[in-house]
Amino acid sequence: MLPTHSLLLPLFGSVASAANLWATHYSGTINYLTFSGKDLKLSSSTRTGNNLPSWITYDGPGKALYIPDEVFYGPSTGNLVSFAIGNNGTLTPTGKAPTPQGVVATALYGGADGKGFIANAHYQSSQLTTFKLPLTGAAPQQTLKYTMNGKGAVPSRQDAPHPHHAFVDPTGDFLLVPDLGADLIRINKIDKTTGQLTECSPAKTAPGTGPRHGAFWTPATASSRVRRAAEGTTLFVANELANTISGWSVSYPSGGCLTLTVKQSLTPYQGNSSAATGTKVGEVHVKGNFVYTANRNDKKFAPNDSLSQYTISSDGTIAWAGISSTYGTYPRTFDINKAGDFVAIGDQTTANVAIVSRDPVTGKLGDHVADLRISTVGTPENEDGVSAVVWDE
Repeated sequence: MLPTHSLLLPLFGSVASAANLWATHYSGTINYLTFSGKDLKLSSSTRTGNNLPSWITYDGPGKALYIPDEVFYGPSTGNLVSFAIGNNGTLTPTGKAPTPQGVVATALYGGADGKGFIANAHYQSSQLTTFKLPLTGAAPQQTLKYTMNGKGAVPSRQDAPHPHHAFVDPTGDFLLVPDLGADLIRINKIDKTTGQLTECSPAKTAPGTGPRHGAFWTPATASSRVRRAAEGTTLFVANELANTISGWSVSYPSGGCLTLTVKQSLTPYQGNSSAATGTKVGEVHVKGNFVYTANRNDKKFAPNDSLSQYTISSDGTIAWAGISSTYGTYPRTFDINKAGDFVAIGDQTTANVAIVSRDPVTGKLGDHVADLRISTVGTPENEDGVSAVVWDE
């Protein structure tokens, strides 16, 4: 059993009842964690069958996990694997498929329930692949191979297209893919019956922006059935190379493709101050009328890194609201629980999962309430340590 550390009780509200989380480690494991509100413990660790498990797509209602492979050297292919979740975090393998190298994110889409297919963003091999579910070992159903003419504004990072995320818009009709290498937000129209993706005109970012990760926001007054531009849908994108978060207005022309118009860009820091050299903005998440970014290697809470919080106005514009420690280094992923009172942070290089309290009303992040190191620590800029964390709910 790995050590646990009981720290401070939550600043907001009472101690939570037991909750569970999943965390992957680049050593090849998926780990089941239990959280009592003050203690975080490792309950079980399972080999995934991946070379470098990089991401977790969690299907709560379906009690399933999908884990891709970031392998980018050695084997020419990786493995996309699926598991059924049983009692007490037991996992049963349910499927496997060969994938090209470099999958860094996956997303469920299409079908009658939005979970009929899965898309894979391949950073290393500049493509997007899709599979029909359940996985049967068959080759990808569709492959979209991306190219670009010459290198981008940051040649060392923009030598080729580098898709870094895949996610579905609020209507379920479009799949978006931020491309860090090509400075594009790629937009695909979904055929929900066949899973086929049709490429739309992408949104272009300023040269050297490096869009990495995205999340949608819709005002509480918007229809839960259909989100339309008039209802104020906004896309927030974390930009790794520019170290900014940008807001994009979303439009749905009748019968056409989703379109994006950039309206705002802010750094992660008060006064819109620039990030220190070496910083890499990572994930972005929306909860209620608040949006958060993970700021890797900024050392704002030395030696630890930071999360930034922004408030979202009714028109979808944002204002910087605060910054807090990640209680580790290189926060690759983080996840906010459904109740909104805790945030789990996956610190890649220090290989720990940190839990901090959150006020659901103000969005403010509070005390560091629990912490757990998983397996071996990593090395900065390497593909090792903790790769992903999600709440099991």
